[in-house]
Amino acid sequence: QWLVAESGGGLVQAGDSLRLSCAASGRALNTYEKGWFRQAPGKEREFVAAISRSSALTYYGDSVKGRFIVSRDNAKNTVYLQMNALKPEDTAVYYCAAKRPVLTTDPNDYQYWGQGTQVTVSS
Repeated sequence: QWLVAESGGGLVQAGDSLRLSCAASGRALNTYEKGWFRQAPGKEREFVAAISRSSALTYYGDSVKGRFIVSRDNAKNTVYLQMNALKPEDTAVYYCAAKRPVLTTDPNDYQYWGQGTQVTVSS
């Protein structure tokens, strides 16, 4: 059974940084593309970032480009999302997801999801 678990969320102030982690167990992470998505209350799930199996490709949503960095450590079966210069509009539940074989930005393409971690940015 594939298990994906996010951690690292919390309450921060605008301008602060936060790093989210996504740990996978049950299957080899290095065979899956990984994505980060977020969902704020009353809004649709939004693409944040994605990284290919080898880390050769990364995609970012327009609202986080230049502030967030996605990375992965296949040896640790973990994917990271470094979030810098956080804004109140970044407040959401952040989800990690996995898919294969092709890296995409559409949440409907992702097959496995974590439970999410709350990020709250105060102004």
